[in-house]
Amino acid sequence: MDLPPVQPILPPTSQKPAQLDAKDRAAWEAATEFEAAFLAEMLKTAGLNANPSGFGGGAGEEAFSSFLTQEYGRLLAERGGVGVAEQVFESIKQRNESR
Repeated sequence: MDLPPVQPILPPTSQKPAQLDAKDRAAWEAATEFEAAFLAEMLKTAGLNANPSGFGGGAGEEAFSSFLTQEYGRLLAERGGVGVAEQVFESIKQRNESR
């Protein structure tokens, strides 16, 4: 089954990240990184890349499965995620404006 390409969600300001000022761009990147870490932890908890109990696994798989899970989380966040980045971005912006 072929899936259409996923377009990343733009920041809530409806501006492209390249059009944001430096402060907002840094906030957007931090929010996206946070969402990637959140998603990676959710995937790990859900059992993605868990070592099989039968054939397979090994030291190499144990050592590098966490990197694969982190990459899945990063890719999910870049392709729209679940909305955590947008909420974190808005919180950072509000906090910066109140200072």
